[in-house]
Amino acid sequence: MSQHAPSDHNQSGPGRTVPSVAPGPQPEPAAAPAPGASSPASAADIKRWRQYLADERAEAAVYRDLAQNRSGEEREILLALAEAERRHEAHWLQLLGGQAGKPRPASLRSQFLGFLARHFGSVFVLALAQRAESRSPYATDPHATPAMVADEQIHEEVVRGLATRGRNRLAGSFRAAVFGANDGLVSNLSLVMGMAASGVGSSVVLLSGVAGLLAGALSMGAGEFISVRSQRELLAATRPTQVTLAAAPSLDIEHNELLLVYLARGMSREAAEHRVAERMGLRDCDCDPSLSLRPELPEAEDQHEAVGTAWSAAASSFCFFASGAIVPIIPFLLGMTGVAALVVSAALVGIALLLTGGVVGLLSGTSPASRAFRQLAIGIGAAGVTYLLGMAFGAVVA
Repeated sequence: MSQHAPSDHNQSGPGRTVPSVAPGPQPEPAAAPAPGASSPASAADIKRWRQYLADERAEAAVYRDLAQNRSGEEREILLALAEAERRHEAHWLQLLGGQAGKPRPASLRSQFLGFLARHFGSVFVLALAQRAESRSPYATDPHATPAMVADEQIHEEVVRGLATRGRNRLAGSFRAAVFGANDGLVSNLSLVMGMAASGVGSSVVLLSGVAGLLAGALSMGAGEFISVRSQRELLAATRPTQVTLAAAPSLDIEHNELLLVYLARGMSREAAEHRVAERMGLRDCDCDPSLSLRPELPEAEDQHEAVGTAWSAAASSFCFFASGAIVPIIPFLLGMTGVAALVVSAALVGIALLLTGGVVGLLSGTSPASRAFRQLAIGIGAAGVTYLLGMAFGAVVA
């Protein structure tokens, strides 16, 4: 291009041209290089990319393993997620080039997810995957493309939607189980510590703990049964009946009270009038499908699934209360006495509270650690207050 550049500036003599100081037309900036290609990758970059590669492969395998136990749309969604992870894998392979090296192990989190997916494939895996997608490091990594960052954000919502289905299926029994286990742990630990602080013998403390276990488990089971049965009956009473189908042909069209039925169900007047016209046989077209819902027909799915059944809630509450309530009396069952028994009892209950809190955090898609320590603080705090009250009560009685 230099032969076409103007040469009538800064000439020192005929036939001699001095390179121009003033810039001529500048070349357009070069296109931005691919991420990581602008300079040689550092050892830290290579190490990080290899870890990303291993994790992407592991996460794709998790989604494929989950898809094996699913069907229909849910299976297609999981396979699509696996394909997206494969695209991310290809990106890191391209950056690494010949430096990919031998496949390295995935992170412990990814390996744990893979184990759960292969052997269980439950909502726990999806809950963990949801949390993993929300903590993707790509947002702050300059070598990840904007599309990959967006993918991870969308993946979190996709997995959240899949996990929600599982959460809804176990919500009722899970609520009763968590409530029962924590109630058994805290109430019986409080009972045992309060009795021990009052100065009574270890045999009395043990007997009180066993009585508290049995009474609490039976009370919790019966209470959950009545509670859930009453709630389901209350919800069932709100379900529309099919009376509109039977009564519609005999209604006086001039004083059409069928309109009131649909207005009372929350429809707009336009939607209610449309529905009435269909019921009366005055309209056979489906001009607006959104107005043609049939709320009076029973749903194929159980709309009260999140509440749970009365028997399952009662059984879960009874069993989990008993399993929680037995933990504080284990040292006394093993023959331990005094302060040592109380310390071991509190330690065992603390571990159990951490586990139950962690499970709650896991299934809710939040931090398992924060939920675990919250459970621990509440449980041990309640037991500590009861211990102080037991000391005060023992001093008064003495």
